Amino acid sequence: MSVIQRIRDKGAWIVFAIIALALIAFILQDGVRRGGSGFSGGSVIGKVNGESIERADFEQKLSMYGKGQQREQLIGQLWNQEVSTIIMKQEFDKLGLSVSQKELNEIMFGENSPLKREFTDPQTGVFDVERAKEAFAQIKKSKNTEQQAGIIEAYIEPAILQALNNKYQSLIQQSLYVPKWMIEKQQADNNSISSVSFVYVPYSSVSDSSAKVSDDEILNYAKKHRKEYERDEETRSIAYVSFSASASAADSAATKSQLAGLKSEFASTNDISSFFSKNATESPYYDGFVSKKEIKQKYIDSITKLPVGGVYGPYVDGNNFVLARVVAEKQIPDSAKVRHILVSTHQQDPNSGTLVRVREDSVARKIMDTVEAEIKSGKNFDSVCAKYSDDGNKNKGGVYDYFATARMVPAFNDFSFDKPVGSKGVIQTEFGFHYVEVLAQKGSGPGYKIAYLAKPIIVSNETDAAANNAAAQFAGTSRNKKQFEENAAKLNKTVIPSGEIKENDFTISGLGESRQLVRWVYEHSAGDINDQPIRIEDNYVVSSITSVIKPGLPPAQILRPAIESIVRNQKKAKQIIENKFKGNTLEALATSTGTAVQKSDSLLFSNPFIPGVGNDAKFSGAAFNASEKGKVTEPVAGTSGVFALRVENISAKANSTDTPESIKQTILQSQRMAIYRGSEALRKSAVIKDYRSKFY
Repeated sequence: MSVIQRIRDKGAWIVFAIIALALIAFILQDGVRRGGSGFSGGSVIGKVNGESIERADFEQKLSMYGKGQQREQLIGQLWNQEVSTIIMKQEFDKLGLSVSQKELNEIMFGENSPLKREFTDPQTGVFDVERAKEAFAQIKKSKNTEQQAGIIEAYIEPAILQALNNKYQSLIQQSLYVPKWMIEKQQADNNSISSVSFVYVPYSSVSDSSAKVSDDEILNYAKKHRKEYERDEETRSIAYVSFSASASAADSAATKSQLAGLKSEFASTNDISSFFSKNATESPYYDGFVSKKEIKQKYIDSITKLPVGGVYGPYVDGNNFVLARVVAEKQIPDSAKVRHILVSTHQQDPNSGTLVRVREDSVARKIMDTVEAEIKSGKNFDSVCAKYSDDGNKNKGGVYDYFATARMVPAFNDFSFDKPVGSKGVIQTEFGFHYVEVLAQKGSGPGYKIAYLAKPIIVSNETDAAANNAAAQFAGTSRNKKQFEENAAKLNKTVIPSGEIKENDFTISGLGESRQLVRWVYEHSAGDINDQPIRIEDNYVVSSITSVIKPGLPPAQILRPAIESIVRNQKKAKQIIENKFKGNTLEALATSTGTAVQKSDSLLFSNPFIPGVGNDAKFSGAAFNASEKGKVTEPVAGTSGVFALRVENISAKANSTDTPESIKQTILQSQRMAIYRGSEALRKSAVIKDYRSKFY
């Protein structure tokens, strides 16, 4: 989710004051400045064409994007975004592109303003430009630099960058041109049909063992195609052995015993919520009726055979032992359709997930009283909903079309499924007050309230210590590659090779997320073995660095998977041409190769698929070469085999639907796509210094 969206989603009541306090400070500045920051100093984590990326700025943006485990995933994404932004800003500056103060005001207060949500009247749904401007005028003396920096970062700079990018794209788009001769040539090519006769010998007819590929041949091919295979970043690889620290049988038995001890109390309690407040569960209690069809529990048939108050278990569900209690049972519809009006008291913070108060209960209750009064007086429900509701579907009459049980908060769920069609009323949930009307219901079946007491199977200290000690002993006696492999064999452990690891990676293929291990790999040398096991998820890992591949052309063993088949086919082609293609006519060539002369009477230039051969650019090029008409070509090494052909005729399709204008638009579209790919070319030509690994 973008930074802008995250801030927007906090809601108008939260963001309004911040925006009001900060935007005017920016707008009052002299002109429009780009590239500035509310943070100065700090360490440099990278440079792009000499321009620094400061850690303080980077950290600020990370905090705006997300927290916790998500942070490590975001570091790479944000880095790429920052590099691209700097590169594009530099391009804008080279071209003299800028955004004037007038343009900025039009962006911020115009039809597509990024502030629309924050300054939209919740009752009318209209973006109140004057209210926004008035708010700015009232706080001209604000000196809250932190808030100013946040708003500039989240709103002003993205708006300016978008405007500059639009100008940049517009300049390039306007430079696109398709000359008449190109259109005519493309039209002629698209309409071309070729009739050819040919002899074809596939590479598969020659055994791989007769065309072995050496490391030198791999490297020679790579050197000739250096741009395709050269790398600009170092990679490393490891081999590792893991020692499981997963829960043991004794750990499982301990959790099961704990649940068994709570079973009697769980069965007899009259207050489920209080019970769970004392005894934590991994499965929060949903105090609403749920159709049996919607309950995705492994043992649901056994659970629902119990009487109300009955308890099933303990049983294993994932990494938990579970007790399930049937709290209530009744017949309910399978699905329901309702409409409602929400007067919010709380909204959910998209970052933390917590509920933030936006209106006092007493104020919300008064608004709801007005809602009820207007509906009872006969006013149109849709208009009342549009005027007062805080829900996202307010402009659709507040309707929730047919939905199944457990899709809504419990009170809303039970009103929708427990009340008969036509019922109307006000309920209160954690989000506020809802005026609900049940419009329709479908189907019928048993519904249940089921409470699940779920306890995770926790790894004991003894189990964890045993795994750690075993890994440490292995590491301590494995001081070189030979010992590493011998010790693994003694323990019947498999030594697993990793994929290539980059310096700023956070995840290692096959192991999972471990920045600690990646950093260790890049702080040590080839052949080193970590003497302290590293915990990764439920394993202690001991690893050996097996390779260090510097920037440039990788060694042959790394290149082989991508190149070997290409070089092998080249060697096979040479064998086929030298040993099998004898003669000057197709008939003679067919005899010498032990094949037959084949024909393709309607080969299309626009879709040159050859039965038995496939798509082969060299074959197509020869097939539509008018100068080869009536002649037999020399043997040609194609994509999947060697061929020689004779062009019998080249003609044009009848009734072609291609028009000059459609061809022109197709070419232009191709050029536009090339423009969008151009940003990658700019990145490749940039001088990028990446120092992230020193800090993360």
